[in-house]
Amino acid sequence: MPTRRSRRSSGQAGPPHATITRSRPPRRRRPSKSPRVFLLRRIVALLVVVAAFVLVWFLVSLFQPFAGSGHGRVKVTIPQGSGVSKIGSLLAHDEVISSSFFFKLAATIDGDRGKLRAGQYNMKLGMSYNAALDQLVAGPNIRFADVTIIPGRSRRQVQAELKTSGIKGNYVRATIRSSLLDPRLYGAPKRTPTLEGFLWPDTYNLRRPVKLGLLVADQLKRFKQEFTRVKLGYAKSKNLTGYDVLKIASLISEEAEIPSDLPKAAAVIYNRLRLHMDLGLDSTVAYATGNYGTLTDKDLHSRSPWNTTNHPGLPPTPIDSPALQAINAAAHPAKSSALYFINKVCGNGALRFTASYQQFLHWSAEWNTAVAKAEKDHGNAEFCKGKTP
Repeated sequence: MPTRRSRRSSGQAGPPHATITRSRPPRRRRPSKSPRVFLLRRIVALLVVVAAFVLVWFLVSLFQPFAGSGHGRVKVTIPQGSGVSKIGSLLAHDEVISSSFFFKLAATIDGDRGKLRAGQYNMKLGMSYNAALDQLVAGPNIRFADVTIIPGRSRRQVQAELKTSGIKGNYVRATIRSSLLDPRLYGAPKRTPTLEGFLWPDTYNLRRPVKLGLLVADQLKRFKQEFTRVKLGYAKSKNLTGYDVLKIASLISEEAEIPSDLPKAAAVIYNRLRLHMDLGLDSTVAYATGNYGTLTDKDLHSRSPWNTTNHPGLPPTPIDSPALQAINAAAHPAKSSALYFINKVCGNGALRFTASYQQFLHWSAEWNTAVAKAEKDHGNAEFCKGKTP
């Protein structure tokens, strides 16, 4: 009979089953960093560091947290109409600040671009931008005064005018001599007593408080510059020096008010010198006596060598500070035979010239009559200005 293969019960041991082991999928290896990527990252990191450094440097340079108040002193002039760029360049050039660029930027940030004022300043070297801006916004810390020396004024007259203006010091004493000018170079004698005539008349801008030494230095410097423009050929042909020309110029500065009369008045002086006549000028009497008002008989008889009514020739020195126009007229007198001049009655300073003594006496009588009438009618003899020679 057929046999059946019986199944083994679950409890029966059977032949061993084969063990199946499931393996995990293999991990993918990350590709190693390439040298190019590594270098790129390094460059980016370096740029970040550099940018941070530049930013810190920029902020420190602009705001200058460690800047001091500066040191030393430097005089800075800011011209009128200067913009912030020009001002920054001037300050950087004078080493007041370190950078015109950062100065301009600081002025923009602070809103000071349009507030900076022209003028002269005492500033320090190495100032911070904010300190420099504060000073320029506040305005100039150097104050100046305009000092005007009027042509035809003597040293004593200038002294009085300076005193009236509140300028201290003795101008007369300060103008006796100076190492800046030797009168002998212009034909003056060795022992010329003062610098009268060499003190150029003009307006001088001087720092307050005004120092007379600086004023005199400026006047002498200007004289040396201006006098080189004077041609002395004609005067030298008449045996006159440059110093003699200054004397004549100072005389006609006092005697002639109208510019066109200057060469004519100079001609009178040349003619009188040629004929060895006394000059007889009231202006020299006024200088000799210090009386610039109405001259007295005592004044006219002064024994001072500056009194040309009783001393022949030119006075020892000029009697005032003549301007260039008067000096040129003294160097180039008009062609004239006149020996006398006198103010025209109410002629607004105009002079009359003549070679005739009789004519001069007639004009003098007219003048004296007009003066007497003015005194009688108005109690004032100064109805028109002028002096007779």
